Amino acid sequence: MTASLIIATYNHARLLGEALDSALAQTLAPLEIIVVDDGSTDDTPQILNEYAGRIRVIRQANAGVSIARNTGIAAAAGDLIALLDSDDWWAPAKLERQVARMAADPGVGLVHCGSARVDASGRRLSVSRRGREGWVAAAILALDPDVIVAPGSCVLFRKRVVDDVGGFDARLPPSEDWDFCYRVATRYPIAYVPEVLVRYRIHPAGAHMNIDRMQNGMLLAFDKAFASGDTSVQRLRDRAYGRLHRILAGCYFEARQPRAFLTHAIKSLRYDARNATYFAAYPLRLASRALTSGSQR
Repeated sequence: MTASLIIATYNHARLLGEALDSALAQTLAPLEIIVVDDGSTDDTPQILNEYAGRIRVIRQANAGVSIARNTGIAAAAGDLIALLDSDDWWAPAKLERQVARMAADPGVGLVHCGSARVDASGRRLSVSRRGREGWVAAAILALDPDVIVAPGSCVLFRKRVVDDVGGFDARLPPSEDWDFCYRVATRYPIAYVPEVLVRYRIHPAGAHMNIDRMQNGMLLAFDKAFASGDTSVQRLRDRAYGRLHRILAGCYFEARQPRAFLTHAIKSLRYDARNATYFAAYPLRLASRALTSGSQR
């Protein structure tokens, strides 16, 4: 089995070299490393020139990460596709462990792995060694925690899966990863490698830091998912929307946007009254925030 690595990049010249070095240091070398430069206007071309002969570069006008990935996948020659965001990093054994897991079960469509969240400087914030495997579409749709963590750089999938479920949806950023993994999980069992093999960077320029954009992307992804007439899918509607609005409420709370927090808290409770227990803890969070703010004065 051969694996093609796709790195879609846009204006990440400062971090791109670290990502490329981690890809080139793999104990199981990828068949090819395809970098799709999505119209970068920084020093990305100069960085890529330093790796000439070791990577393949495709340049295109800026169209977003989904189209950049789809471009790379269409050009790939490998049986398997791995993704690496240009601000993330792989442990040396990442590809070896995942290809072995994929080879062990021909029915599996996608393999993911454990990850560590790091800040802009690379300082570790948290680690996730949890992950689910098997038929996990319902858990993904219900937004259960720790199903597939950091799906962009953590996943390896069979190229033929894209023929079956389609590529990444350009309408959904930053929810295109969730949407893709969900569609794969509706057709294939998922496998998991319980090792921390990816370093996932959290920084102000990251797409997931834009709550409004995440909200719009997830609501559109849910529209797609719940367009299904499958009764097992429809049974999850209230639970899923209740949890989505609960997550959004929490994000807006952390962003100190009380009106948006209240809007999504009410929507969450309308979909699923069981979320009342979750929101009951917010007075304590407000008190803790007030104490913290007071101690910093």
